[in-house]
Amino acid sequence: MINVLLADDHDLVRLGMRRLLEDVDELCVAAEATSGEEEVTLCREQDIHVVLMDINMPGMGGLEATKKILQRNDATKIIVVTMSDDEIVAQRILKLGASGYVTKGCKITEIVHAIREVMANRRYITPEVAQQLALANTKTEKEQSSFHQLSERELQVMMMILDGKKTNEISDSLCLSPKTISTYRTRLYTKLDIQSDVELTRLAINHGIILTNDK
Repeated sequence: MINVLLADDHDLVRLGMRRLLEDVDELCVAAEATSGEEEVTLCREQDIHVVLMDINMPGMGGLEATKKILQRNDATKIIVVTMSDDEIVAQRILKLGASGYVTKGCKITEIVHAIREVMANRRYITPEVAQQLALANTKTEKEQSSFHQLSERELQVMMMILDGKKTNEISDSLCLSPKTISTYRTRLYTKLDIQSDVELTRLAINHGIILTNDK
């Protein structure tokens, strides 16, 4: 039996996935998490084989949660299930050790297939994202977006800003001082050639890192 942890802060998403996965004989939804911290704790306390995780959650978020889970047990398989189909986010979290990446628009059969693939120690990336990753690898440095310049920590802080978190919330979640978070914010502003969170949000929407309701 494969024990699955559902990590998403939207109740309806978790409920829908639970009901669909419960129909698959070899899968057991062992636990649910609504934040990065809760996700890390449950993986420490329970025998979790696969985590189905959204990147944007309250608390530390998916990037930091992935790092902490795999630092403790690198046998845990993490599959990102997110709205974002941008190769930048996918590239970074796969580099951290995530085993799979699918979008929330996929069918449950694809998620089940992804679980089976990662449990067989094979990586699974939804075809649309896999194509973007392949194309990104062929781009020259000048052709790549400014987001590729960001360090892992800068990208992590950026994702939390885009999720509406304030400086103090980000510092608490990452166990860093507010001054350090402000420094990271300044660095990513400089690298992206922007001056405000509003410009950051607009840029992220233009690059498909976050999606608007009309897309």
